[in-house]
Amino acid sequence: MSVTAETLTAPVTFTEGAVKELYKLKEQQEIADDFGLRVGVEGGGCSGMNYVLGFDQKKDGDQEYYIEGIKVFMHKAHGLYLAGMQIDFQDGLNARGFTFNNPNAASTCGCGTSFSV
Repeated sequence: MSVTAETLTAPVTFTEGAVKELYKLKEQQEIADDFGLRVGVEGGGCSGMNYVLGFDQKKDGDQEYYIEGIKVFMHKAHGLYLAGMQIDFQDGLNARGFTFNNPNAASTCGCGTSFSV
């Protein structure tokens, strides 16, 4: 049996608010069908690692998932840092943007976009 994007269990989840915002962004930016949402990490930020979230094409080493109908690309190695993470979208008076609830983060910065493990 081959493993496909439909059979892989995604390491991250999206709230209803995040899903709505992602569909809205995809439509507004006219994202091509061969692009997916890249979820990952990169070195940097005040806590050591930054979250990556943006539309991109599939790259070598990526795994492909479908989460709430959204094609998601994540490098295989990033699952270790992001397993169990929930991505939300806040649209309130105090904050507007995507937020990351990562159970693997030992600490996070004040802006919520960088973390350490």
